[in-house]
Amino acid sequence: MITGINEIHKVVEGDLTFVDVEKYYASSLASAASVILINKETTCPPGKTLLLVGNPFEIYNQLIGRLRQDPSFHLQIAKSAEVHPSAILEPGVVVGAHVKIGANCYIQGNCYIGSGTQIGERVIIDAGTTIGTNAFYFKDYGTHREKWLSGGHVEIDDDVFIGSLCTINRGVSGTTRIGKGSKLDCQVHVGHGVVIGEDCLIAGQVGIGGKTIIGNRVTIYGQAGIAQNLVIADRVTILAKSGIGHNLEEGKTYFGIPATEARERYREMATLRQITRDKTK
Repeated sequence: MITGINEIHKVVEGDLTFVDVEKYYASSLASAASVILINKETTCPPGKTLLLVGNPFEIYNQLIGRLRQDPSFHLQIAKSAEVHPSAILEPGVVVGAHVKIGANCYIQGNCYIGSGTQIGERVIIDAGTTIGTNAFYFKDYGTHREKWLSGGHVEIDDDVFIGSLCTINRGVSGTTRIGKGSKLDCQVHVGHGVVIGEDCLIAGQVGIGGKTIIGNRVTIYGQAGIAQNLVIADRVTILAKSGIGHNLEEGKTYFGIPATEARERYREMATLRQITRDKTK
């Protein structure tokens, strides 16, 4: 039995996934996936099923479209949405199918809450924020790019604050999650499948690439950019305008482009200033 459909980064036992690029055959065949759409005849590992098809991505996308796409809705609040009676939704809030909004939430005007989004209790979402929008994820054929249909959703835990004009994408096949008590300033972008831990503080104009995992009590200052598929450990501090392209270790402070430990970066800057002064003498 197939019990789930997931991209290769997210698969668990029972899942169907696909592979169509030679360099990923070995990792896909060794993954936890139980059923794999594949475009090359090869030895089938024990306990798995391989389905040989000409274009695995196309079949995968068709399955997501048939089985994991939420229904379109034509009301401002979809009939299947569950909104707690104590929650306050200002005018212009759009709530998609199968959304759940918990007790004592306050959602300001003109927010969009996409289908399947799960919101805990005492969550505040300021005006103009969009949650549960499509993942920015495309299959590159060399001559054109085809959109991966998004089959995941968003989960927001209790006591989260989200400022105005933030964008939080749904997962491609998994969940984008914001942990309990975390606070996001205005104009923060959270990519598909990102997991943000508890009690994090994220300042304005931060961008977080897809599938990156951020630990608990992480502080990210304004305009920092974090690449995809990274792990940011607990209690990390990322200073303003830093560019993060590698995993970060627990409890340390980082700065710069590319970011390094702040003390090391400051020493480099001081050394460079001293060299410049010496040359002008």
